[in-house]
Amino acid sequence: MEKALIVYSGGLDSFTLLNLAKQKFRQVMAVSFDYGQKHRKELNFASECAQRLNIEHKVIRLPFEEFLSESALVGATKVPEGNYDKEKMKLTVVPNRNMIMISVAASLAISKKINYIWYAAHSGDHEIYPDCRPEFISKLSNVLEICDYHKIVLEAPFQNLTKTDILKMGLEMKLDYSQTWTCYEGKDLPCGKCSACIERANSFKENNAKDPLNEL
Repeated sequence: MEKALIVYSGGLDSFTLLNLAKQKFRQVMAVSFDYGQKHRKELNFASECAQRLNIEHKVIRLPFEEFLSESALVGATKVPEGNYDKEKMKLTVVPNRNMIMISVAASLAISKKINYIWYAAHSGDHEIYPDCRPEFISKLSNVLEICDYHKIVLEAPFQNLTKTDILKMGLEMKLDYSQTWTCYEGKDLPCGKCSACIERANSFKENNAKDPLNEL
């Protein structure tokens, strides 16, 4: 296949996607976004991983905290703890985040003559995050095909997979998940209490595997 730009957070899902893209495409580039998230630590993981994989990587600053401050991932609201609960998890929605990121990624892809954009939305995100739903992916893909003379194909290869499925794929690829960061808190170690940590822990448990971050 041709060239692909991966929207890369530094987390488990996009790490797996990045490595999958390396197998599928002739050339891969990664882009990450600093939008004022509390867990900026993930950006360090993203940069280090891209360097190890010898992939061109850009971190783009999105100075939108003023508009995103209602989200627990950006503003003063406490990150909710415990398992995924729809109403509670709405606190972690960053308004229109993926639309903004993918639009910026599209401009980058056009400038680099890249044909494909991949991002790591998965089925566990659908109910909570509107910009991870299949209809969002489909309609935005249609827009990107006509937004410029250079045609872009937007794909979310994991949209029908769970995080457990994604991890299973990565473990079969022998990926090292100590190179990823999932926790919504940007502390030295994962908190183990936020929904992101719990979902990650459950995915490792369901795969009968140990999370290398817990060995640090």
